[in-house]
Amino acid sequence: MSTVKLGATLFCYGTEYARYEYDFEECVKQAALAGATGYEIVGTQMLPSYPNVSDDFLGLVQRLKAKYGIGPVGYGANNDKGMMHDRNLNDDEMLADALIDLKAAHKLGCKVMRSQYMLSPEAFERLAPYAELYDIRVGIEIHNPESPLSPLMRRYLEVIKKTKSKHLGFIPDFGCFAIAPNKAHWIKALEAGVAEEHLQMAADMRYQGIPLEEAREKLLENGAHPAINAALQGMYGFVQFKPKSELPRMLEELKEILPYSFELHGKFHYLGEDLVEPSIPYPEILEVVKASDFDGYLICEYEDELYCGGAEFTKRQLSMAKSLLEVAE
Repeated sequence: MSTVKLGATLFCYGTEYARYEYDFEECVKQAALAGATGYEIVGTQMLPSYPNVSDDFLGLVQRLKAKYGIGPVGYGANNDKGMMHDRNLNDDEMLADALIDLKAAHKLGCKVMRSQYMLSPEAFERLAPYAELYDIRVGIEIHNPESPLSPLMRRYLEVIKKTKSKHLGFIPDFGCFAIAPNKAHWIKALEAGVAEEHLQMAADMRYQGIPLEEAREKLLENGAHPAINAALQGMYGFVQFKPKSELPRMLEELKEILPYSFELHGKFHYLGEDLVEPSIPYPEILEVVKASDFDGYLICEYEDELYCGGAEFTKRQLSMAKSLLEVAE
């Protein structure tokens, strides 16, 4: 049976942080109040001296851990190929960038680092000895539109098996299991004047696999408000969804990669008082996790596409996870 600890990424409070309503301490405090026993820090967002960790910031982290009882358990790395104006970074440069992130994670005391698939499988393989040196488990985030065993993720799995390194693995982002439209995008479209019948038409075409441009043309032909374009783009982009009939296959894929997973990324876009995520099938996903041998953190991540703040939603997410996983208070 699994041993799941519950945490939150401080990204949940990104809206409050960006508006200067919360400072770093308040973000940590809110995560503790929500019930997290550890937190992820996204370096590009909250390290004042990014990409390095200053001694002053480390001291703050340690003081807050003593004060609130929680500290950083995961480091969210940023693998940005687009740092040059005229070309993408090559594998050597991406590897060097990942090493800087490893050093930051190590100084903060994190044992897991979440990396993105902008770090190629080839560069990921070369990262193994450094991850082992710093004793940090590096997980490639399986992010929508990928799925646990999509062709690209299979290439990373081959690297993990080839190196036999216990420090290379995956971090499944639960957004990749979406089987319904993004509730936050839906709400924003309605507020912008889009008719619900047109949103449903867009969702139906996405389920049917109709190409994006064809779907756009049909919507405009049917008199859809131009503001539907943002929601439609999401349906075909990073918040796309699959028919529910594909969920059993995706859950089987999850079972296959869980032995190589260091952390679970509990993405959610909306959570009402009923504690149900409309687009991501949490009961089914967490049932698979419960039945596995997974040992690590489920890190809750609220996207806040509604820009309303993450404090209440993060509390709801952790409450939902505790209930579904039957985690004791």
